[in-house]
Amino acid sequence: MGTLFKFPDPKEAEDMTAKAQEVALDRLLVDRFRGGDATAFDQLVTRYWDRIYAMVNQLLRNAQDAEEVTQDAFIRAHRGLVNFRGESAFSTWLYQIATNLARNRYWYWWRRKRDKSISFDAPFGPDNDRTIADIIPSEQETPEDATVTQEFVNRVAQCMELLNEKHREILILRNVQNLAYEEIAEILGISVGTVKSRIARARESLRERLGGEFQP
Repeated sequence: MGTLFKFPDPKEAEDMTAKAQEVALDRLLVDRFRGGDATAFDQLVTRYWDRIYAMVNQLLRNAQDAEEVTQDAFIRAHRGLVNFRGESAFSTWLYQIATNLARNRYWYWWRRKRDKSISFDAPFGPDNDRTIADIIPSEQETPEDATVTQEFVNRVAQCMELLNEKHREILILRNVQNLAYEEIAEILGISVGTVKSRIARARESLRERLGGEFQP
């Protein structure tokens, strides 16, 4: 008996189409920039500034540092775009630059105290309405699960701060930025299998730090 044809999920097809359109537009803007159109890079900045800033700010937990790193990422992209070979999507390449720069600032986590508290039940950015509570998925969500108290959200945030750099980084890329496994693999320079196993270990580490407060 042959394999039955499975129609693609409409939402998945829509997401794939949107991603393909985004990659195509980026490629067009890159080509225009390399052809001498300086305004094309301005459009790339407009398209990606908020997303890059949101990611870096979640990694560094400091608005000023995030602003500087985001600026530096685009400066480096501007300088390096002439040599960009297009082996990966422009967005993936840009995330690589920003992630590496954020790693260089990572020591601020352990040295500086934050002057401003952050509400962890607020959306992460204009393009993403997920919150820190979404990092821990629930297989069977009940009304009680959906009502996350501020106290628990703050507890999750505190435990996130205690994770090692690799675990916190990969949870942010996956659960905050909603990046695909393949894109995360390219950004971090690791295999897709390593991405999946690292995410699993990161989530388990987060569960252990939460202790009895959360049961998966």
